[in-house]
Amino acid sequence: MADFSTGMGLKNEIFKVSPSQFEPLALDIFKFQYSHNLLYKAYCDALHINVDNIQSIDTIPFLPIQFFKSKDVVSTSFTPEAIFESSGTTGSSNSKHLIKDLSIYKESFMKTFERFYGNANEWCIIGLLPSYLERKNSSLVHMVDHLIKESKHPSSGFYLYDFEKLHATLLENEKNKQPTLLIGVSYALLDFSEQFPMQLKNTLVMETGGMKGRSKEISKQALHEQLSKNLDTLNIHSEYGMTELLSQAYSKENRLFNCPPWMKILLRAEDDPLEILIHNNNPLIGDVNVIDLANVYSCSFIATDDRGKLYPDESFEILGRLENADIRGCGLMVI
Repeated sequence: MADFSTGMGLKNEIFKVSPSQFEPLALDIFKFQYSHNLLYKAYCDALHINVDNIQSIDTIPFLPIQFFKSKDVVSTSFTPEAIFESSGTTGSSNSKHLIKDLSIYKESFMKTFERFYGNANEWCIIGLLPSYLERKNSSLVHMVDHLIKESKHPSSGFYLYDFEKLHATLLENEKNKQPTLLIGVSYALLDFSEQFPMQLKNTLVMETGGMKGRSKEISKQALHEQLSKNLDTLNIHSEYGMTELLSQAYSKENRLFNCPPWMKILLRAEDDPLEILIHNNNPLIGDVNVIDLANVYSCSFIATDDRGKLYPDESFEILGRLENADIRGCGLMVI
């Protein structure tokens, strides 16, 4: 078992994991987190989990994501190098993710980006993330800021509300046939595309979600159709990540996400949060659990508030949020 407590060989273990190594490494991380994460141990103990009986990833307990709103979810004791905080609607409590080692997050998002999109310096990278830029401690802003710096393109950067400048930049990049990544929160991309419809041939549009608090929310399919129409581009890409994780999945078409090798999606039954649905060569529909091996100093086994569809090739689709998610997940919040 790797020595996760000191970080020896940690990145090689996680970011070079092969498909055959994933389950043994996940089981090692489970044992490490059960021993060094007091909250996770209390949660497992409350479920009367016998650690010796955990022999496969589908028997590992997944921690409800709501715990990040009220507890410090940490494995080992440390002074955090950073604290990522989620966005939230007025009156809601935000999740906080205490980060022991920012270099693990950097390695995770850089290796994932390279796997899906190549080197950042091949792109002009534009971040349209107004709501995230207006608050501190956003993991998404941290990621995009680093990608912008890595791109080294003079027009790369964050664009807050200056749609005219963004429009001019995109027109110039299109004229020069400069590969461009426009990554933005959903409502900002929608507002921009409605005010400045244009044809994008050399620009990849990627939405990161984010319609919270808008007077009218629309489905992911409707969002992509509207963006495709307004920007005259065939595919809208998506990023699936969250404050509580250190890894992301990407969708290049048809709203189907794929994970890097150190991240895996499992689905749990709607009526039994401890039951993992097993593939029988057909797509599954259930509530989304995420294994994120990079999240070794927090919790790598998270039960999210999303509902999803998982395909036999391990690609997945997010169907929406669970209704009354906080209520559904609060049964063991007394821990």
